[in-house]
Amino acid sequence: MTDFTANEMMTIAAARELSNDDVCFVGIGAPSAACNVARLTHAPDITLIYESGTVGTKPDVLPLSIGDGELCDTALFTVSVPEMFRYWLQGGRITTGFLGGAQIDKFANLNTTVVGPYQRPKVRLPGGGGAPEIASNCGRIFITMALTKRGFVEKLPFVTSMGHGEGGNHRERLGLKTKGPTRVITDLCILEPDPETKELTVVSTHPGVSREHIIENCGWPIKFAEIVIETPAPTETELSVLRDINARTRKAHAGTGTAKEAA
Repeated sequence: MTDFTANEMMTIAAARELSNDDVCFVGIGAPSAACNVARLTHAPDITLIYESGTVGTKPDVLPLSIGDGELCDTALFTVSVPEMFRYWLQGGRITTGFLGGAQIDKFANLNTTVVGPYQRPKVRLPGGGGAPEIASNCGRIFITMALTKRGFVEKLPFVTSMGHGEGGNHRERLGLKTKGPTRVITDLCILEPDPETKELTVVSTHPGVSREHIIENCGWPIKFAEIVIETPAPTETELSVLRDINARTRKAHAGTGTAKEAA
C-alpha cells in the first residue's frame, strides 16, 4: 500500500502528533479522523473528549457532529456541557486540542465565522462553537487544514479562535498561560510557529511536494525553517486503519449498516 492521497497523508501526519498520555479535545471532521487513527494505532490509551460532554469515547465510526449518538454510546461517561467547559476545559485538565477552520493566518488565528465583511458577508460560516475556549484553555493546539490560498490568508476578516494573535508574546500579554497552536498539519506540509515571532514556518514537506507548490498555495509569503525534513510516508498499518474507519463511516452514514439490513 504505497499509494496514498494528500488527505490521507495529512490525517496520518496529524495522528502521529498524539500519544497515550494525551487528554484530547476533538473537533469534528479531519481532527476527529486523526485522533481516532491515533487511538487505533499507536495511542490506544489516549483519552478523547468531544464538546458534547463525552469523555473517553471510542467511536467505531466517525461522528457527523458532536451530538452523534456514537460518541455517547462508546464513552466511558458523559457530563453536561457546562461541566465539560467549566471543570474539564477551563480547569486545565485537557492537554491537547485538535481544531480545523475555514481560514487561518500566519499567526495561526482561525476564522470559522464569516468570509467577507461581518455585516455583509460573502459566506456565513457555522461559527466558533467551543473552538475559542478550546484554543485558549487546552495545553497546546494542533490544527489540521488543507493548504490553499482560499484558506491560508494574509488577513482574516474575523478572528474566531485566537492562535498567536499579532505574534510574539501576544498570548502572554493577554494573560493566556497555554501554548496555543504548536503545529499546523496540512495536506502538503507541516508548519510550526517561529519561537520568537510565532509566524508559521514550514518544518516538514510531505513526500513528492516541492517548495514551489507550497508557496503557490499559500496566501502570504510563507517561510521555511533552516532545516526542513520530509514527512515519513504512511505505513501500511496506518493506511489500513484510516481506510477501514472511513469505509465503516460511509456505510453507516449511508444507511446501509446493520440497522437497515435487519429491517
